[in-house]
Amino acid sequence: MDKFLEMQTFAAVVDAGSFVRAAESLGISKAAVSRYVAELEARLGVRLLHRTTRKLSLTEEGRAFHGRCKALLGELEDAESEITASSAQASGLVKVNVPVTFGILHLAPLWCDFMAANPRVTLDVTLSDRVVDLVDDGYDLAVRIGSLLSSTLVSRKLASTRMVLCASPAYLEKHGRPKMPADLVEHTVIAYSLLATGDHWELNGPGGKVNVLVRPVMRTNSGDTCRAAALRGQGIILQPSFLVEEDLRSGALVEFMPQYRAAEFGIYAVYPSRQYVSAKVRLLIEFLAKALGKARWRA
Repeated sequence: MDKFLEMQTFAAVVDAGSFVRAAESLGISKAAVSRYVAELEARLGVRLLHRTTRKLSLTEEGRAFHGRCKALLGELEDAESEITASSAQASGLVKVNVPVTFGILHLAPLWCDFMAANPRVTLDVTLSDRVVDLVDDGYDLAVRIGSLLSSTLVSRKLASTRMVLCASPAYLEKHGRPKMPADLVEHTVIAYSLLATGDHWELNGPGGKVNVLVRPVMRTNSGDTCRAAALRGQGIILQPSFLVEEDLRSGALVEFMPQYRAAEFGIYAVYPSRQYVSAKVRLLIEFLAKALGKARWRA
């Protein structure tokens, strides 16, 4: 008897809750399912299932063995999926969701390069700062920035970005340069309304973590709007390096209090499942990881 088939049948019975439903899911007869499970128990020398006319339940040995079966079957599926995906030619539609500002600044220039290298792949790219449900909304892949919440999604880190305290030289000359986090309370602040900590700006300094409650004169859900206001000398902003790095290099914006560092966030590719990742999605993830690994803002 094929040990793999025995394990697969046993796992299907447990997952389905009955021999009949397991037979339907496997496409074999109920008699065959019963025989495979009985032969498995005979070979192992233990009872794995308690059977009554109304329900099935796992024995203690059955519960332990089921966990190992699921893990081994999952590993096998992953291996087969990886080989199939790597050997298949990438083709078809990939539906992608990306953040607005990051998508415009850093991803928009990359899509044409990817399609040129993979002419049989079609991209459908949606820009949105809303956290979409990949499964319900039908996305194959999303790019997300921040600390990922625990979920059923699979992620691959592509790059990272740090939050930067900065303002224009004109603003700092007129209002003075903050020297301590507490000084921010007395300054004009342009706040990003989607920041997870809200108006509480968290900084790590020589003495540890500091939390400052700022008093914004303006809030906006657009990092570009925050940047534009800062460039016009309207106030202090806390924005990611991928957005303000070129301004810092040119001197249009100035970082201050470098001894107090704001958070660093990962930039991730997230997708619904580790199993059966198509060649087109796998290639896109690898392409993005390689391209964003060279990003200037990381310097």
